[in-house]
Amino acid sequence: MEIKIRPYKIEDTQAILDIINHNILHSTALYDYKIRNYEQQKNILEEKITKNFPVIIAELDGKVVGFGMYSEFRFREAYKFTVEHSVYVNNDFKGKGIGKLLLLELIAAARKQKLHTMIAVIDAENQGSVEFHEKFGFKTVGIIKESGYKFDRWLDTVLMQLILDCRF
Repeated sequence: MEIKIRPYKIEDTQAILDIINHNILHSTALYDYKIRNYEQQKNILEEKITKNFPVIIAELDGKVVGFGMYSEFRFREAYKFTVEHSVYVNNDFKGKGIGKLLLLELIAAARKQKLHTMIAVIDAENQGSVEFHEKFGFKTVGIIKESGYKFDRWLDTVLMQLILDCRF
C-alpha cells in the first residue's frame, strides 16, 4: 500500500466533497449543519489556491483517500504569518497513516512559505485529533467553552498551536 501525496486537481473535488459531507452529517469535525454542493466546495478550494495556500491530496491506488489544506487564521494583517489547517481522511481509510503524511506535508509547506505558526481548531469531543496533533508538537493553548452547537448539544473548541520556528 503506497500512499501518494500530491497537489489538488479539480478532478479531486467530488471526492473531497464526499469526505466533507460525511463529516458534516456524522461528526463534530465540522460545525456546519448543511452539506455542501459541488460548486461551494470547488470555490472554497480554488480560493485557497488563489491565495497561495496549499491543498494536497492523499491518493491510494488512484483513489482520493484524504486531503489537507491551510489558509489564513484571521483576516487582520498582523496574522499573515499564522495559518489554520485542516486534515481529513476518508472514513474507510483511517488508521493507515494518511493523516500523518498529510500533516507532515502541510507543516513542511508552511515552513517553506516562512510562516511562523500553525493553528488547529478541534472539537473537544475529538480526543483522537487532539492526541494526533500532540504527536507533531502541537500544544493546547486554549479551550473555548460551548462555542458551537450541533447534534442538540453544546460543543467546546480546543485551540492547538505549533510554532514553526520560522524567523525573519
